[in-house]
Amino acid sequence: MEFFPKLLTEEESYSMGRKIKSLIAERGWGFWAVEIPGQSKFVGFVGLHIPKENMPFSPCVEIGWRLAKRYWGMGYATEAANESLRYAFTHLGLEEVVSFTTVRNIRSQAVMEKIGMSYTNNFKHPDLEPSDPLCEHVLYKISARAGSISRFSGV
Repeated sequence: MEFFPKLLTEEESYSMGRKIKSLIAERGWGFWAVEIPGQSKFVGFVGLHIPKENMPFSPCVEIGWRLAKRYWGMGYATEAANESLRYAFTHLGLEEVVSFTTVRNIRSQAVMEKIGMSYTNNFKHPDLEPSDPLCEHVLYKISARAGSISRFSGV
C-alpha cells in the first residue's frame, strides 16, 4: 500500500476481500489471489477490474496488482498480469485493457511496460485532492487490435 492514500485496517482488508470475491462470483472474473506453490498460500492479488465511472477514461477494464513487499521484483506480478491479459483478450474478448498508478510508482510502471502496455497520458485521480502527492497518475493501455492478442492466444 506504499502508493495508496492509507493503509487498510484489518476490517477494511477483509471487507475488500469479500467485495473481490463477490465480484468474481457475479462476473466470473476479477482480482485473483496469487499463491507461490510450496512457499506461501497468499502473496497478494492480480487481475481485472472495472474502475469507478468517475475515472476520466471510463468505461474500461483495468489490470492491477498488489503483492506483499517481500514478493516484489521476483516476476510474479508480471507473470500473473500476462495471464490476466490473456484471459481478458481470449476469454472476455476485450479490445483494450488499461492500467494506472501514481507517477511515483515506478515499479508498477515497469510491470506495465513488461506486459506490453504503452504509456498514454497523465491525469489527476478524481478521488484525491489536487494537493495530494499521489494525485497525479499515469495511464497505460494495451490493445488486442495492436497485435498483442496473438501473444496471449498462443498463435
